[in-house]
Amino acid sequence: MTTTSAEAVVRPARAETTADGSAVRRKQGFQHGGWFIAPFLVLFALFVIWPLLRGLHLSFTDANISGDGASLIGLDNYREALDDPLMWESLGHSAWFTLLVVPCITVLAFLLAMLAHHIERGKWLWRLCFFLPFLLPSTVAANLWQWLFNPGSGMVNHVLGLETPWLTDASYAMLAVVVTTLWWTVGFSFLLYLAALQGIPAHLYEAAELDGANAWHRMVRITLPMLRNITGLVVALQILASLQVFDQAVVMQDFGPGPEGSTRTFVQYTLEQGFTSYRVGYASAISIIFFVIIAAVALARMWLLRNREEGGR
Repeated sequence: MTTTSAEAVVRPARAETTADGSAVRRKQGFQHGGWFIAPFLVLFALFVIWPLLRGLHLSFTDANISGDGASLIGLDNYREALDDPLMWESLGHSAWFTLLVVPCITVLAFLLAMLAHHIERGKWLWRLCFFLPFLLPSTVAANLWQWLFNPGSGMVNHVLGLETPWLTDASYAMLAVVVTTLWWTVGFSFLLYLAALQGIPAHLYEAAELDGANAWHRMVRITLPMLRNITGLVVALQILASLQVFDQAVVMQDFGPGPEGSTRTFVQYTLEQGFTSYRVGYASAISIIFFVIIAAVALARMWLLRNREEGGR
């Protein structure tokens, strides 16, 4: 009885020691892992969290670019922004640009990826040509197409036999920015589609071909469904990037708003308010409004994706 009692006492003690040891190891592992992510957290807080909080604070003040004499004015900046026709006009330009770019770049990237995936001779050269423009800085791409769209000496009018004032007419200025953006950024989406196409199992196409499916049916029944997730990713990334368009629109118009303000985007209007009109508080307020819009678009995209995944189960 003594031996049995001793074993009964020892066994729970060993179990308790094991449990405590596991907890200690998990705690130590978390502490060591925390040191690895600490540099990222510091940089994230310094360059993302702090500017966001600082901008939120400034949006409730009448701060100027010097930062002196700022006083709290409550929601006055937000009230003014909601009644500002130029802010809504610039937001409309950004939305119109997004509406033009996203469908075009998605379809074009898919077609280029299909071409590069199925072509046999010089495959590496085609892939390089399609992706190379994406490696150019935005200013280089904008200056190149500014020269191409020049109404007097530009190659676009010369090749097409036109005399269109691409950069000086409000009807064509935004279209010129869209064309430049398509040529410059399609390489990134092209690369995503190409990688996804290479990941589709070849036996699916072989089985469909044995069943008598033609090329169109194979694309509709196999390729497009298998690329559904990557298409969603491309669309989401392009929407977020297009809403923040700035570089090419500004450079192609020599840092101006374009004819009749037709290429003034939301980001450009924010910078004009902050660094041209010196109204840092007001610029911060419209920046916060833009942040809310971007966050709403991202959350809506996540909600739609989750509902689609739950509906497909």
